[in-house]
Formats: sequence, C-alpha cells, structure tokens
Amino acid sequence: MANVKEIKKHISSVRDTQKITNAMYLIASTKMRKAKAELDSTRPYFAALQGEIKRIFRTASNVQSRYFYPEQGSPPLHGAYACLVITADKGLAGAYNQNAILEAEKLLKEHEDTKLFVVGEYGRHYFSQHHIPVERSFLYTAQNPTMQRAREISAILLELFEQGAVDKIYIVYTDMKNGIDAEAKATRLLPFHRKQFASGTAERAVTKPFEFTPSIGAVLDNVIQSYVSGFIYSALVDSFCSEQNARMTAMRSANQNAEKILSELSIQYNRLRQAAITQEITEVSAGAKAQKRKRMKNRIKEAQSL
Repeated sequence: MANVKEIKKHISSVRDTQKITNAMYLIASTKMRKAKAELDSTRPYFAALQGEIKRIFRTASNVQSRYFYPEQGSPPLHGAYACLVITADKGLAGAYNQNAILEAEKLLKEHEDTKLFVVGEYGRHYFSQHHIPVERSFLYTAQNPTMQRAREISAILLELFEQGAVDKIYIVYTDMKNGIDAEAKATRLLPFHRKQFASGTAERAVTKPFEFTPSIGAVLDNVIQSYVSGFIYSALVDSFCSEQNARMTAMRSANQNAEKILSELSIQYNRLRQAAITQEITEVSAGAKAQKRKRMKNRIKEAQSL
C-alpha cells in the first residue's frame, strides 16, 4: 500500500495533468468558435453560387456539363475514383480520426481502384503504417483551414477529373450534425446529380430570359469549379470544428476522471494521515503512561527506603 508521501506525489501529478487538460479544453473551444464564425461568413457566397446553378437549369434544363450526370440517369462509372480524406494533425480527440479512416477503408473495399488524397498528419501516418498507397498528402492543412488551401486541393482534384484520370471524386469528412454530435461520412463530390440543384415550384417561373457569355455551358463550368472549392472548404472547416468538439469532449472526460481520481486519493491520504496521527497519539499516550508508572515505582522505592 502506498504511503503518505507517494499519495501526495500522485495527487500533485494528477493536478498538473488536469491543468493541461483544462488548457486544451479552452483552446479547442476558442478554435471551434473562430472556425464556425469564418464558415458562417462565407456561407452566403456559396448559397448564392448554388442559386446561380439553379437559375442556369431553370433557363436551359438540357444544358450539358462534364460535371453532371446525363439528364436521363446515372450510368455506372467503372474507372478510378479519387477520395479526399480529412483527418487531424494530432490525436487526443476521441474517435474523431478513427471514424474518418473507417469510412475511407469502406470505400477502398468497395472500389479498390481508389486514389487517396489525405489531409492531416494523422491520416498520412496511418496509411503509411498500413502500407496503403497515398496519391498525395496535404500536410498540416487540417489546422486553421483557409479558402486558399481549399482552392489548391480543388484545383488538383478537378484537373484529374477533367483529364479523365478519375471518374468520381469522393470526400470523407466529419459533419457536425447539430452542434453537439458529429458523424463521419463519405460524400460523392463529382459528378453531381441534377436533382441536387432542382428548384422548388415557386422558383421555376422565369419572367425574362437570361444572357450567358461566352456560353451557358462555360458559365456553368466556371460556377461549378467555385462551388467545388466552397464545398471542400466547408468540409475542411466542418471537420476542424468536429475535431475541436471531439477534443473538448475528451478533455472534459479527462477532467472528470481526474476529479474522481483526486477524490479517491484524498480519501486514501486522509485515512493514512489519520492513522499516522492516531498512532502518534497512541505512542505519546503509552509513553506518558510508562513515565507515570516509572515515577510511581520510584516513589514506592523511596518510601520503602525510609
């Protein structure tokens, strides 16, 4: 059983760790609020882009684009796929990274000819350890995502799609569904289904024809490229917020466990300290009694000698 000194040292160690977890919780909370504010400030722009795509299809429903399935249906595509996997640069975030990697592995099992593009040091390290080839790794892009980084990733993926090197592009990211719960999901980024941009009945009326320069197809392709960049940026920020939320949850749990450990250690410490005090009192009392008996014996001897 540990002595008082060892328990005091253990309590001090747990309190030091608790200070670190508290600091990490506050940092994650600040980062998440900042990322959410940046995402909210850019959403109106991409909502406007989606509205422009709807307007194009309302004006010319039969417009053809390489970024969309044909209007009559979704023919099977058997070529290579590209998959952008968004992970974190570090751990201590619960099951955040593992859930994203599991979704990527499901896609690899369903379609072996899939080229991986990885965001985050954790994902790169995992796939390297498991000897899974990675087409390209975007190092340290997971921290503080920016629109510029999203455009760089988008340009690489779109170039492969336009060259015919890949037939589909998927993105694996973590979505914060309601601000509390997060879910890792694999979403097809390209090609789009036209119904994704279908307009409601109230939006279908076009009073005046629109003019598109140089052509309606060129305008649609240009808007789609910006829309893809926006989708990737949204996924990066959403994943970043989910990572910080997962880290906050993990640090909160660590703090609660630390409180529980400190409570148990305090009880042990108090019991040992009380036992030590009781033993000291017993020893002092026994010594006092022994001294009293000794004095009584000395007095008896002195009385007998008289």
